Amino acid sequence: MIVDCAIYREGHRSEGPEDFSDALAEARSAGGFVWIGLHEPSEDEFDLVAQEFALHPLAVEDALKAHQRPKLEVYDDSLFLVLKPVGYEPESDTVSSGEVMIFLGDSFVVTVRHGEDAPLGAVRSRLEREPELLGKGPTSVLYAIADAVVDHYLDVATELQTDLEELETEVFSPDSGGSRHTASRIYNFKRQILEFRRATGPLALPMSRLAGVGTSGARVPFVEEKAQPFFRDVHDHLTRVNESVEGLDRLVSDILSAHLAQMSVRQNDDMRKISSWAAMAAVPTMIAGVYGMNFDHMPELRWVWSYPAVIAVMAGLEMLLFRLFKRRGWL
Repeated sequence: MIVDCAIYREGHRSEGPEDFSDALAEARSAGGFVWIGLHEPSEDEFDLVAQEFALHPLAVEDALKAHQRPKLEVYDDSLFLVLKPVGYEPESDTVSSGEVMIFLGDSFVVTVRHGEDAPLGAVRSRLEREPELLGKGPTSVLYAIADAVVDHYLDVATELQTDLEELETEVFSPDSGGSRHTASRIYNFKRQILEFRRATGPLALPMSRLAGVGTSGARVPFVEEKAQPFFRDVHDHLTRVNESVEGLDRLVSDILSAHLAQMSVRQNDDMRKISSWAAMAAVPTMIAGVYGMNFDHMPELRWVWSYPAVIAVMAGLEMLLFRLFKRRGWL
């Protein structure tokens, strides 16, 4: 559905005609631009927008189907940027992601939102309070959305780092490090980092192109050259996020390896203890088995102290084995 539609002249909002074609013509004649925001539009709703603004059919198909990687495409009449804003729920250690598609032309911006994690409402409100920035045209909208999405990446990365430190403490705690649920929680945490990386990693190339720091360094059409320093700032923040994600991923892998090694050591300790108790149980079993055989001619069978003597020998051997295993740390 259409969430908002307005014309902006010199950074100030004005309500335009309901017809998109008339709104675009009015914005061009006044030296402004029209900004249309949509949330999970249907095909019929978006066909009208696509026809009025001459959006490329391939980009329209991507905007309708969603589930796209972050990317930047340049067409004859517009620029198409895909961003994946993310959210993080600390209680369940879950990273969720949405999608924001931005169509940018000479006098229009069309934003398509999928999911609930996109900050478009807050971005529009902030820009409307900063007419000087908004007056720089459609490029300011593109920058503000990208900046808001990447800045939230930094917040999510910080929260993940905090929760990972708690998980690390739990793994190496002598009380709970061997919990049967610890390995599954570590693996789930790694999956959340992978989900986060899918949003941040592919965005590096589009941001470098917008910032003019790519291999070609050429200016992207429909983006003001004066805006490149601002996009370089966003690119720098994104680089910090990607470095943080790489560090988190390596740390989770190291924690998982340490946990598995810790579990292996504990299993070896358990097997050693079991073997020690089994060895101690074998001695009296062997003696009792010998004296339980039905033979007439066996040593000390008729001796009145034979039974207590055998019990004493068993107890003595058990104590000897216990002290030996205890000294070696097997018990």
